[in-house]
Amino acid sequence: MNARVVVVGIGGDGWAGLDEARRRAVLGAEVLLGGERHLAMVPGDVTAERVPWPRPLRDGLPAVLEQWAGRSIVALASGDPLVAGVGTTLIGVLGADAVEVLPAVSSVALARARMRWPAESVAVLRDHRTLLRELAPGRRLLVLSADRHTPSEAAATLVGAGFGGSALTVLSDLGSPSEARETCAAHDWAPGRQAPALHVLAVDCLADATARPLGLAPGLPDDAFENDGQLTRRDLRASALSRLAPSAGELLWDVGAGAGSVGIEWMRAHPSCRAVAVEADPGRAARIERNAAALGVPALEVVHGRAPQALDGLPRPDAVFIGGGGTAPGLLRQCWEALRPGGRLVAHAVTLETERLVVDARAEFGGELTRIQVEHADSIGRFTGWAPARAVVQWAAVKPFVAAADTSETGESS
Repeated sequence: MNARVVVVGIGGDGWAGLDEARRRAVLGAEVLLGGERHLAMVPGDVTAERVPWPRPLRDGLPAVLEQWAGRSIVALASGDPLVAGVGTTLIGVLGADAVEVLPAVSSVALARARMRWPAESVAVLRDHRTLLRELAPGRRLLVLSADRHTPSEAAATLVGAGFGGSALTVLSDLGSPSEARETCAAHDWAPGRQAPALHVLAVDCLADATARPLGLAPGLPDDAFENDGQLTRRDLRASALSRLAPSAGELLWDVGAGAGSVGIEWMRAHPSCRAVAVEADPGRAARIERNAAALGVPALEVVHGRAPQALDGLPRPDAVFIGGGGTAPGLLRQCWEALRPGGRLVAHAVTLETERLVVDARAEFGGELTRIQVEHADSIGRFTGWAPARAVVQWAAVKPFVAAADTSETGESS
């Protein structure tokens, strides 16, 4: 595709707010792409062809861009086009070299200015359903609302999590003559009440006596997960996650996911972490989705199927956790071979049959074996004693970036 696009950010103040560079770009365009609201901001004497965005946007863009390839194309976008904006989409379609971005002040910057919140003190959420990952007393959040219903849904989430006293501020039509703001406590926002169509939601978190902030460290309490007993328990989960070592943008396969606890905690480690939970039981697969939503990571992907067959076609992972089904023929090898170089694999074995497999895997692929026995204090009549849980063998290995050099002929050893 030969199309090139200049993306011009335009604020609520419209044409009058454009600086010389952005105005010159629009005046020199042969084709203007944009939403109806943005196209209407451009004076009628601008002669460019006005083309509304296709619907759905991402699927329809290539055909529109191909149609106007070779012409001078300007796309109009709200504020900073690279803050949850169409600039990001265009770069994904055309590549960075074919897109020039001339930003305006973003709605995030305007919202921070109105709230007097320094950038370093604020987290920005693109999806209000991730609120439950971020909640902590004193936390400041800016939510890029999806529609008029976002404040109502966010308020219900906050009340349910014990943060009903949090201050919600709806900042509407930022930068325009009709700009307005309204603040109330989350528990005072009437269910179903709608907000103005264009707004940013500011949340100043305040916990009440029922709040139970979970934090982001691995090893959430077991009762944070709805489960039927098929759950990687807290101490084992923390150990596994420390070896899986989630990093920004990485993908985990949680194989034999049970309640989905490892994949969920992986995604809670960083907003850009991704996970696929593979689970054969349909009831458990549905339960994983509920747990992911309840813990603020609704984007976790659930694949209902039995490994290893269900792994076919999945994106290549940076890490794999095998919590169940480890005796399935070929599963360990398939997971190991699927890993990217530098990827991490952790498998838990409870039965002797699975233990035999991870011992053999360690002999072939390297890594470490750890036998973990956890005991918890429990009542013995009027006294207290230790109640042991079943021991688990943990195999953890890192896939090398390059194959080790063959030293058999020289007699050298590493």
